Amino acid sequence: MYLGRILSIGKNQDNNPFVAYRVSSRSFPNRIAKEFEHSAAIIPKEGYEKDIFENPYIAYNCLKVVGGTAIITNGSHTDVISDKIAVGMNIKDALTLSLLAMDYEKDDYNTPRIAAVVKPENSKGEYEAYVGIVTHEKILVERLKNDEAVYISTYECQSPEKVEFNASNSTETAEFIINKGKFEEFTNPVASVGAVFNKKWTIASKNL
Repeated sequence: MYLGRILSIGKNQDNNPFVAYRVSSRSFPNRIAKEFEHSAAIIPKEGYEKDIFENPYIAYNCLKVVGGTAIITNGSHTDVISDKIAVGMNIKDALTLSLLAMDYEKDDYNTPRIAAVVKPENSKGEYEAYVGIVTHEKILVERLKNDEAVYISTYECQSPEKVEFNASNSTETAEFIINKGKFEEFTNPVASVGAVFNKKWTIASKNL
């Protein structure tokens, strides 16, 4: 089954917060994920830089960590959500307003924008995780329960689906969403990013 771009968030089997993102592509497979200390991006492979002139949606920051909160999406709305959270807006409003303002991608497929935000436990033991999507037909923002993990995608699975996410660290997380567990069923993987919170966020990428 082809789901397009996929993200997954929640708690892993060790009860640690995680975020994961996978690019699956039939039209623009010549891309890689690149991680940095507090972010990760999807960019064209060397020699394919001109692809961004054919489709402006194929290169973007897919992950940012702002003040200990992780924001993960399938497009440029990563930056918009991050900016709102950085100035103190609550997660639900930052996610909802950004999806509403950016809207779905105006490409040949009306590709939805998907996004998620995870804020690990603070000193009061509070944990927040939200996932959202905007399509040409709907907008949805939903809060996760404390002990669950979900995934959502641009095609076929446009509402959060519960999933068992068995990966302990960021490297395993990036590998898991590429081709392990439930995600092994989904075709055309290209690259992925994974991050796990264990006292701090660590980020890893995987390229095929």
